[in-house]
Amino acid sequence: MAKGTDAQKLELPSAESIAVAAQEGAKGGLPPVDKWNPPFCGDLDMRIARDGTWFYLGTPIGREGLVKLFSSIIRKDGDDYFLVTPVEKVGITVDDAPFVALDFNAAGEGEAQKLRFETHVGDRFVAGPDHPIRVSYDDNGEPSPYVLVRRNLEALVDRKSFYRLVDLGVHRDGWFGVWSGGAFFPLIRSDALEG
Repeated sequence: MAKGTDAQKLELPSAESIAVAAQEGAKGGLPPVDKWNPPFCGDLDMRIARDGTWFYLGTPIGREGLVKLFSSIIRKDGDDYFLVTPVEKVGITVDDAPFVALDFNAAGEGEAQKLRFETHVGDRFVAGPDHPIRVSYDDNGEPSPYVLVRRNLEALVDRKSFYRLVDLGVHRDGWFGVWSGGAFFPLIRSDALEG
C-alpha cells in the first residue's frame, strides 16, 4: 500500500468513524463505492483472514453487524483492498479473498442448473456470467475455488461447498466442471482426473 511521507501525514480515521460514514453513504442498499473517489488517508490495522474473520488492531471483530457494514464498503483497486466512504479511503489487508462462500443451493439440472451461493456476510447470488466460478491451484496442486460476488470482489468457496460442486460436475470439451446460470465453469481438466 502507498504510504505518505511525514509532510503528508493525515490523521488516520478509526474503524468507528469509517462505520459512521459508511452508514450515511449506504442508505438504501449497497453503497456505490466504485463511484466514490475520496482522498487516501493511510492504512488501517484491519485484516480479513482466509476464513473470513475480520480483525481490527489484532482482535477479531465480534459484532456481525459491524462486519457486514465494513464488507459493504470494501473495494479492490489493482491488487490492493480499501474501505471507502464518501470522505475517506483507507487500506486494509486481505489474506486471500474478502468473502467466504459458506453454502449454495442447486436447482435444475444440466445447462438449466442454477447454483445460488451465500457468503458469510449475507450476500446471495446465482453463479453465472455475472458471477463466474474459477479455480486456481497452488504449487502442490491444492485447489482454491472462488466465485465473483460483486464488482471485482471474490469469495473463497469453502471446502464442503467445493466438494459439493465436484459432486455436481460433468465432463465437457476436455474439462470437468459445473453448469450454473447458463454458463459452464471448468473445475479441472478431464485428463487430470484420469492420472
